[in-house]
Amino acid sequence: MKLCKFKANRIWFNVCASLQKPKIYNYMKIISTKVHGVLDYLMGAILIVAPWLLNFNRGGAETWIPVALGAGAIMYSLFTNYELSVSKSISMRTHLTLDLMSGILLAASPWIFGFNDYVYLPHLILGIVEIGAASMTEVTPRYDYSAGHNVH
Repeated sequence: MKLCKFKANRIWFNVCASLQKPKIYNYMKIISTKVHGVLDYLMGAILIVAPWLLNFNRGGAETWIPVALGAGAIMYSLFTNYELSVSKSISMRTHLTLDLMSGILLAASPWIFGFNDYVYLPHLILGIVEIGAASMTEVTPRYDYSAGHNVH
C-alpha cells in the first residue's frame, strides 16, 4: 500500500489510506444493474398499491408517501442509464442516490409524519429493502451493449 503522509501541527496523517475504498466495498456490489432495474419497477408498483393491499389507506401521509415514492421511482427508472430504461439521461450513481434517499425517507416517514402509532412496519421494511438494494447494486452494467462485450 502506498503511504502518503503529511505533517500538520506535529501530527502525521496518512491521507492515501483514508481515501482508498475498503476491499469489502467491491464484494458488496452483488446486484447487477439489470436485476436492479427489475427491482425498481417491482418496488415502484408495490409502493403504489401497498396502502390498499396492506389496508393502511387512511388518506394521509401514511398512504401518499409510499404512493409518491413508488411513482417517483418508476419515473426516474425510465430515465436512468441502464438496461431497462427508455431514455438514458440519469446516471446510475444519481439513480442509486435517489433510491437511497427514498429508502431513508420511507423508513423514517412514520416517525417524521407522526403516523407510527397507526402503521410503521410496511414503511420501515420496504425502506430498508430499498436502502439495501441501492447499497448492493453495481454502478456500471456487466455488459456493454454498444461495444458488444462484457465489462467485468
